[in-house]
Amino acid sequence: MIKDFYKYQAQTTPYPLGMEVSHAIGSYIYDTKGNKYLDFVAGVSACTLGHQNPRVKKAIIDQLDKYLHVMVYGEYAQDPAIKLCKLLAENMPEKLNKTYLVNSGTEAIEGALKLARRVTGRSQLISCHNAYHGNTMGAMSVMGYEERKQIFRPLIPDVDFITFNKEDDLQKITTKTAGIILETIQGGAGFIRPENNFLKKVRQRCDEVGAMMILDEIQPGFGRTGKLFGFQNYNVVPDVVVMGKGMGGGMPVGAFTANSEHMDLLSDNPKLGHITTFGGHPVIAAACLATLQELLETDLMQKALEKEQLFRNLLKHKLINEVRGEGLMLAIMTESPEITNNIILKCQDKGLILFWLLFEPCAIRITPPLTISNEEIIEGCGIIIEAMNEVGS
Repeated sequence: MIKDFYKYQAQTTPYPLGMEVSHAIGSYIYDTKGNKYLDFVAGVSACTLGHQNPRVKKAIIDQLDKYLHVMVYGEYAQDPAIKLCKLLAENMPEKLNKTYLVNSGTEAIEGALKLARRVTGRSQLISCHNAYHGNTMGAMSVMGYEERKQIFRPLIPDVDFITFNKEDDLQKITTKTAGIILETIQGGAGFIRPENNFLKKVRQRCDEVGAMMILDEIQPGFGRTGKLFGFQNYNVVPDVVVMGKGMGGGMPVGAFTANSEHMDLLSDNPKLGHITTFGGHPVIAAACLATLQELLETDLMQKALEKEQLFRNLLKHKLINEVRGEGLMLAIMTESPEITNNIILKCQDKGLILFWLLFEPCAIRITPPLTISNEEIIEGCGIIIEAMNEVGS
C-alpha cells in the first residue's frame, strides 16, 4: 500500500509520515501492522468527538438510507442542512443568523472575503502577518507568510497586513477597507491568543470606518476553547464567522455565518454571487448536526478547560519553554526545531500522535478529540515526558 501511496497519490511534502491506517476508534488510530496510537491531533483539530463517534456514525448511516446529493446548493430544502443552520443561529449572537454551507474551511474563507467586498463595495482586505486561512488563491492572498505564496503570485490585489495584537496597526483599517480577517487564535503562528482586548479594538475600529470584521474559527470553533466559538471568550461579535474542521465530526465541511441582510446580497445583483455544487451535502450536514447536538447537550466544551489544566500540570520539563493556547488547542514550545522534530517522531514510535504547526517550527501541536479521557491525557503526557528525557539526555 505504501508504494502506491507515493506513486499515485499527490503529496504535500517530500516526507509524509506514511502511516498505513487500518482503522480508528475513540482516541486511537491503528495501523496495518497492529500498532495502536493515541491520537493527540484529531486529524488536525477536525475529529471533535473522536473516531467513529456513535452519534455521528448513526446520523451518517440514517441519512445514507434516505438520500445523498440531489441538487446543487440552495435550490431544494433538505432537512439536515436546515436543522444545522437553525441550530447554529440559535447558539450564536443574534446578528449572526444565516449560514452558507460549503465543502471546506478554505472555501468558506473565499465566500467570506467575497461577502465583505459585496457588502461594502470596497476592495481592500487586511489580514495578519503569519496568518493562515487556507490555500486557494483568495485564501492564500490573505496568508501572512510570503515564503509559502511567492511562487504562486500574482494573487488577488489590494491586500495589506498588520501584526496580531499590535494596536497601532489598526489605523491601517480605513474607509477603503472592505474587511479585516483574523484568526480568533492564531494557529499556524503558534497558537497565539489575543491580548489586551485586541479583538474588541478591532471591532471598534471596523465600526468607525464601516469595515467588516471576519473571524476565522476554523480551528478554535466547535468547543475547542471551552465555548462553541473562540470569539465568545472575548466579548466581541464579528460580522462574519468562518468555520470548518471540527464542525463535521471528521467529515469534510466548511461554512460562513453572517447577518441575513448581508448574506442575502450574495443571491442577487448578481444572482449566483456564490455557488457550490456539494455544499450542504445531506450526509455531511447530518454529521455536522449530530456533532453540534452532542456538544450542546453534554459538558464536553466545559471540560475542555479542565483538560487543558491537566495538560498544563503534566507537561513540565526542562525542554518545555511554555505551553501556549487555550482549551484543547495547545502547543508545546521547545528551544529549537530539531528538538520539536525529534520529540514528535519519537512519540510516534512510542504510540502517540503529535504534529507540527505551519509556521512556528518550535511548536508541538496538541489538539486531541474533546472526548479524550483524563486517563488518556495522563498516558500521552507520560509518553511526551519520556521522549523528552531521551532527547534531552
